[in-house]
Amino acid sequence: MEKWLYVMLIEKTELYNKLTKAGVERHVANLKRLDEQGNIEMAGILKGFPGVSGMYILRAESYEAAEEMCKQEPLIVEGFATYKLISFQPANKENNYLL
Repeated sequence: MEKWLYVMLIEKTELYNKLTKAGVERHVANLKRLDEQGNIEMAGILKGFPGVSGMYILRAESYEAAEEMCKQEPLIVEGFATYKLISFQPANKENNYLL
């Protein structure tokens, strides 16, 4: 069975510079919740990509389920960021590197 992950790129809006500590805390609480639910493969900030603040690599049953997670991210809900969601199939030993 193919295993897919979903990459959420978090892109800054013009409001991003007005992000408060409380907004960051809501973002981190959401990240913790997703992690506790087993939906985070990896998350972090990106350096050297203008306009992009970070990314989540999500575990989800479908693209639609991953998109629902994205839509609940406080940075998105509150207008500080938008997102791009990309389906990603990892190549690894388990799947013989997609051969």
